[in-house]
Amino acid sequence: MPPTSEVADEIDFRHIYGPWQPLTPLELQSLMEGFERPWWLVGGYALEAFTGVEREHEDIDMSIFITDVPAFRAHLEPRFHLWSNAGGTFRFFDEKHPEPLEPLSQIWVREHAMAPWTLDCILNPSVDGKWQSKRDRDDIRALDEATWIDDRAIRMLNPEIVLFFKASRERSKDVRDFEVALPLLSSSQRAWLDDALERRRNGQLVHV
Repeated sequence: MPPTSEVADEIDFRHIYGPWQPLTPLELQSLMEGFERPWWLVGGYALEAFTGVEREHEDIDMSIFITDVPAFRAHLEPRFHLWSNAGGTFRFFDEKHPEPLEPLSQIWVREHAMAPWTLDCILNPSVDGKWQSKRDRDDIRALDEATWIDDRAIRMLNPEIVLFFKASRERSKDVRDFEVALPLLSSSQRAWLDDALERRRNGQLVHV
């Protein structure tokens, strides 16, 4: 059970931004059928797929490359409304505003104004079609080296990278994710994570 303060924060969040009714990974996979650009799950669902341990999910987080935003919009519109979210500032995608508010912002998706949010799409930088870390711009690798594909043919962000992003949070669910996933990392994954966390503590990496 999350601490009372976290529950209160979640209630306040929904009062401001509205309710969530997230897609499941299989529903998202169906929705993205025919999308000819790479996409992958991050966050809690990526860790759940890695550990095999079920957890609660308030939303579902996926990523695409920033360069693929026009294709993502074309795939979902007009059935869905897409909103650019940059630190809590929202702007509707339309012909006047076809680009996200910021390159590293998120795209929230819902069917219409009275419908719950169903998807949070986190934009990821790329270099010549390769995955680039938002926090370490020197970390550039083939997408297959930053992600893996589960037995449902859904691409997932590597668990050590997910844990690295979660390390800056202090929510009880993030602590639990570390407890469950950390012992399952390979020695090379653990070494990468330890090095990344040390570099973050030393101020060598960007906080986003």
